[in-house]
Amino acid sequence: MIPSDVHAVVFDAVGTVIFPDPPAALVYFEVGKTFGSRLAAHVIHTRFRRAFGQQEEIDHLAGLRTSEEREVERWRQIVSQVLDDISDKEACFRELFDRFSDPSAWRCDEQVEPVLAKLASRGYALGLASNYDRRLRRVVAGLPTLTRLERLIISSEVGWRKPAPEFFASVSETFDLPGSQILYVGDDLTNDYEGARSAGMRSVLYDPRRAAPPVTDRITRLTDLL
Repeated sequence: MIPSDVHAVVFDAVGTVIFPDPPAALVYFEVGKTFGSRLAAHVIHTRFRRAFGQQEEIDHLAGLRTSEEREVERWRQIVSQVLDDISDKEACFRELFDRFSDPSAWRCDEQVEPVLAKLASRGYALGLASNYDRRLRRVVAGLPTLTRLERLIISSEVGWRKPAPEFFASVSETFDLPGSQILYVGDDLTNDYEGARSAGMRSVLYDPRRAAPPVTDRITRLTDLL
């Protein structure tokens, strides 16, 4: 699966190697209740997906530029749109924002540790490149499974969100390698698979549920990389 001229393997974060545990919408439901929300869990789930998609559209209209301030505002708007019946929106936002900076709010895919160990033993440089904010550094530092991911490229720090070519240029710069020598692995067809390829990288779509249209390089298990 990994071409012989590849020297670095870089992973997307959320949905590829880490997952919110419990799921984000359920956390919103539980925290929302403490602030007086009466919304049902399934309603919050639908609202969360819609609000997240709206913020993605806003970023695309802005040319995929971002910053730490923009990422904080993105999540403030999502909380406001999802939980519109709570008593104190700012306090609720802060609790949720802080919750997802805690490593205990996340779990790793069970295949991550053996895959990273094997890739490291084969001499690949390893990293994580994500549309996230500085909270990801605390999350990664608190998850021992991810210690082999030595280099982190975070959208709010580089100023661009995937699938902007500038984001992937930052990945190449961080590893000091041309894109053709980097393999990018992610679960999003547009942001990860197509974004990396458009920027000149090799890419693999991680699609365990086979939900995306067929593509040339798709895996359903991370161990398929090996």
